[in-house]
Amino acid sequence: MGKQSSSLVYQIFQHRFPATFKGFFYFLPISLALTTLLLIFIYISTTAKVTKTLSQTTLYLQTFPSLINNIDQTSNLPILPFEDNEDDNDNLLADPSRTARLSRASQWLLGNIFGLIDGNDTNNKEAYHDGDIFLQDYKQMNKSLKIYVYPHSKDDPFANVLLPPDTDCKGNYASELMFKKALMESHFVTKDPNEAHLFYMPFSISSMRSDPRIDVHGIPDFVQNYISNITLKYPFWNRTGGADHFYVACHSIGKIAFEKAFVARLNVIQLVCSSTYFPSSYLPHKDASMPQVWPRGGDPPNLLTSQRKRLAFFAGAVNSPVRIALLNVWENDTEIFAHFGRLNTPYSEQFLGSKFCIHVKGFEVNTARVADALFYGCVPIILANHYDLPFSDILNWKSFSVVVHHIDIPVLKKILQGISNEEFAMLQSNALRVRKHFQWHTPPIDFDAFHMSMYELWKRRSVVRVRLATSMEFI
Repeated sequence: MGKQSSSLVYQIFQHRFPATFKGFFYFLPISLALTTLLLIFIYISTTAKVTKTLSQTTLYLQTFPSLINNIDQTSNLPILPFEDNEDDNDNLLADPSRTARLSRASQWLLGNIFGLIDGNDTNNKEAYHDGDIFLQDYKQMNKSLKIYVYPHSKDDPFANVLLPPDTDCKGNYASELMFKKALMESHFVTKDPNEAHLFYMPFSISSMRSDPRIDVHGIPDFVQNYISNITLKYPFWNRTGGADHFYVACHSIGKIAFEKAFVARLNVIQLVCSSTYFPSSYLPHKDASMPQVWPRGGDPPNLLTSQRKRLAFFAGAVNSPVRIALLNVWENDTEIFAHFGRLNTPYSEQFLGSKFCIHVKGFEVNTARVADALFYGCVPIILANHYDLPFSDILNWKSFSVVVHHIDIPVLKKILQGISNEEFAMLQSNALRVRKHFQWHTPPIDFDAFHMSMYELWKRRSVVRVRLATSMEFI
């Protein structure tokens, strides 16, 4: 029986498969073996690179004994009394050892700012990841990008939500309305849907929030009904399931807008200020971060470094555990001014008089303080874990800001004091160079916040476009 089975298999193999197919089975084991060897080689190479980088960092630390000793002599660093529920296991009680925190500070100082950890020192001094590619692609965007805006009349009962404002945009959430106003007056808008790369749903989250007919709890219903209406009236949504559609929101309440349109949320591009990796509602490869900007008139000032006598500054409400920690550690410090509540003096004086200005996570990761710091020539300190920083795929944030983990609040002063005058000059120079991207203008100008946001949308456009029948007309 066994011989008959073997003979049968042999005959099937000999007579029922073409020669090319038999050759495939012959080379398959060899191909798998070679592929396995290649993967093992890649793994060994990458592991060796990491080991080499760590040994180089250790050697670099050993060459600066005075700095390490200076850090080790710090006394009475407090343990922070809270846990940040957005940081999984990265809470401030996870590392209560003073020695461990000091070790983190020394490694941060020497490795994080200027690229020693990833072995790339030069790139962290450049404000852009690749300025030439960005400039070339930006010019193409400015010439080619077309947006179709769903039309709405002034007689619409929700014209205040759907149309751009007639008055000047002010306040913390002005970016949302300024984008709409700038887009509607720009050359990017087309009335021909066949030309459009993207379709804009012009409802305003901040306007819905303040409209008593909708209110916060009615926003998901409004968005669900809006999508249903444009799906019935126009064919655009159904072609892609909304993947070439986008909306803009600067208020954090925008994250609930698609609660009742779950499938749409997976496809629609979100251009938002509250851009954090933590919740599932934001997908960085699909969605984009837009800066929260408090509009300020006039040209930005340019104060010399020598006139900035204070090391760091923060002022704001106590509305997050991170801010409580900052207050507990640095409230009475003479070099870091941490003030909670309103100041008796203009904010501009503190921004202009400080070398570093601290952006601390509040209810959400975003505030207008980053744009404020850049406006006044102050180097931003980012204390907001999981923040997908605006334009981070274009700008090299390490070249003009200091990004600090929540757990390093107790050693914040040592981190800042470890930055030399030359290094600070580089950070501030780049901050002044990129601040044009964090300003709104009426009308918009090249490379401002509007055009940078449009560029982010350009990068997320679909390469496949379905053309509509030429006979179709839309009101």
